[in-house]
Amino acid sequence: MAVSADKRCITVALVGNPNTGKSTLFSALVGVYQRVGNYPGVTVEKRTGRFEFAGQSFEVTDLPGLYSLAPRSRDELAAVDVLLGREPGVEPIDIIVCVVDASNLERNLYLVSQLLELSVPTVIALNMMDVAERQGIQIDSDELARRLNVPVVPIQAHRGLGVGRLRQVLAELADSPRTITPLTILPQAFGEACEQLLSELEKRDWLKCLSPQSSSHLARGEATFSQPNSPLKAPAYRFWAGRLLLDSTGFLQKAIWGERAKEVKRLVEAAREQLRRQGFKVPQDETHFRYEWIRTILDGVVVMPAESSPTLTDRLDGVLTHRVWGTLIFVLVMLLMFQAVFRLAAPLNEAIDSAIQGIAGWLTAEMAPGAFRSLLVDGVISGVGAVLTFIPQIAILFLFVAVLEDCGYVARAAFLMDRFMSRIGLSGKSFIPMLSSFACAVPGIMATRTIDNERDRLTTILVAPLMTCSARLPVYALLIAVFIPDQRYLGGLLGLQGLVLASLYALGIVTAVVVAITLKTTLFRGRSPTFVMELPSYKWPSPRTIILRAWERVVVFVRNAGTIIAAISILVWAALYYPHDLRSLPPELLRRQQELIVLRDTLPPGSSQRQRWETELEQIERQITAAYQRSSFMGRLGRAIEPVFRPLGWDWRIGTAVIASFPAREVVVATLGVMFNLDADVAEANQGPSPFHDRLRSAVWEGTDRPLFNIPVALSLMVFYALCAQCAATLAVIGRETNSWRWPIFTFAYMTTLAYLGALATYQIGARIMTGT
Repeated sequence: MAVSADKRCITVALVGNPNTGKSTLFSALVGVYQRVGNYPGVTVEKRTGRFEFAGQSFEVTDLPGLYSLAPRSRDELAAVDVLLGREPGVEPIDIIVCVVDASNLERNLYLVSQLLELSVPTVIALNMMDVAERQGIQIDSDELARRLNVPVVPIQAHRGLGVGRLRQVLAELADSPRTITPLTILPQAFGEACEQLLSELEKRDWLKCLSPQSSSHLARGEATFSQPNSPLKAPAYRFWAGRLLLDSTGFLQKAIWGERAKEVKRLVEAAREQLRRQGFKVPQDETHFRYEWIRTILDGVVVMPAESSPTLTDRLDGVLTHRVWGTLIFVLVMLLMFQAVFRLAAPLNEAIDSAIQGIAGWLTAEMAPGAFRSLLVDGVISGVGAVLTFIPQIAILFLFVAVLEDCGYVARAAFLMDRFMSRIGLSGKSFIPMLSSFACAVPGIMATRTIDNERDRLTTILVAPLMTCSARLPVYALLIAVFIPDQRYLGGLLGLQGLVLASLYALGIVTAVVVAITLKTTLFRGRSPTFVMELPSYKWPSPRTIILRAWERVVVFVRNAGTIIAAISILVWAALYYPHDLRSLPPELLRRQQELIVLRDTLPPGSSQRQRWETELEQIERQITAAYQRSSFMGRLGRAIEPVFRPLGWDWRIGTAVIASFPAREVVVATLGVMFNLDADVAEANQGPSPFHDRLRSAVWEGTDRPLFNIPVALSLMVFYALCAQCAATLAVIGRETNSWRWPIFTFAYMTTLAYLGALATYQIGARIMTGT
């Protein structure tokens, strides 16, 4: 349906506890029309999307999961800022959709009680109704809506049930703005203390820090909720005052006022003293009053079963969270994922590689020899194409991760790991960021914002880059496919290639454990924190949600291939191609090349002598290419640094490729593709499914017949990439999250040192085993 040009976009915020299906509902509402970014000035992930309904356009923001509006971490503060219009560059929220778990309504209504105090139009999305019904829980949603005085829409987000009705309710609220009276739950004395605190802040002109950063609804001429002229009566200001009074940690004072936090603290303590004199206990009484209100609301609305029998979730948890069986199943699940990455992706890899080689062959046949053809074929197609070949592995990995997240298993994995994490001085809270880092270290590091303890948070940030992210996967996939034999065990169930991949993941984990123990016993000493986490009910994963999540990550990967990797591939090609000076070539090679061309052309095609001369001509041309590379800008740099890498079994080409990939580690595949493809004959397309693989296998040390690559060299490369901090984005995020460049430098230094030493030991030990010395 077309949207009227005179109607603006309605902003909607999705809010809810973790594991309530909020992100699933987000995908059901906006489909593929979504994007991922960061809030201005912070690295908290921002997911937004659009949809149109009934002539209205809606902009939906999926906020981080919250148990309450009492921010104690950076991601929670970012979510609250969005709701109250304090986030710079973010439009004020018109409608809040609070997603609640119907099977755990009492706990979920705690957040609802706080949202209703904001005076913003709110809709309750009563999700997981099927789970509640299976547990014998009966909910009168109409009566609940009447008591809360807000719309309540029963839904099953993973099946798309009720989503149409939710869109209709949102359209009705957008068409009929109304004044919202804020809910009052806490006693009058608390409201008076809030006004006292606001009055003191206003006297000192300190309320500016609480003011909305973007235009308010009144400034736009749309009074969708009441906003009194005096800040002492405005719901948003009263909310902040209340949160300051109830925040016993001091987090808000530091986060909002910074250097003035100590002065603000004195005002807060004075207002708290007024509350204590009237018998209000901070912060315990907030919980008491809210749950008293919740019990009143739910009385007669929710009917629980007379006897609660063990659910399927309870029975599964008896096995999956078992100390022994649960750990064994976790290991098996991980092994299955690694095996699938290779076994299922192999046919697709070959198809993509064949298509890329076909395009390269066609361009080579149609274009005249020269720099431009070499740029397209050897630079862009060989570089970017070498990376795009691994799209199937990336997609399969993220499909597995999305399934595990959506069915509820990831929370069980965190529970299992808590016992182990506590032994290294961390908790299960650190497991989730580390698990996220297997996809990408950037969101993994951002996820540490949920960790309250600063020592644990910093430790987690510093070890998160050791987790094997998806950018390492193309490097592993290439080297394993080319140099690790495809041997099968246990009747073909286990493959050597999959085991090597699993071992590389294990190497990153073990190293992270050792580094974490070292940090927690030296720089960041302290007790292991208590870990409390809700285990959501198991549910069938939503195919739509899984595919959208995997698609989103693949698109990001392809976008990088089309921008960063393409740019670096071109730069590497140019550095390897120029100055392309004929004077750098041995004269005897040029003379022999001309002689062979003349001799070849004197014989008819297909004759045995012509074929011999063509074979010799191809060898001469490869020698000419190697000579050009040696005299190129990249070749000169590579030969200068080759002594540093020789102990690792690398020549100047491998060492240069590694250095070129420091901004983004997956670039090494593109760089190797360029280096070992320059002026390759198009006839190589007939050598097998992957000419690039053949060229790597046949590469030799310059001036010898000794193979350049072998198993120890391949393993040393993979170990280096498993441990090295080759990601500029990760280092930048560490700098922003720690507000210091000292920690990114520390991370780069310690990881690069570990990578070099690990690669050195791997090659030297492997080479001695191969030679029997």
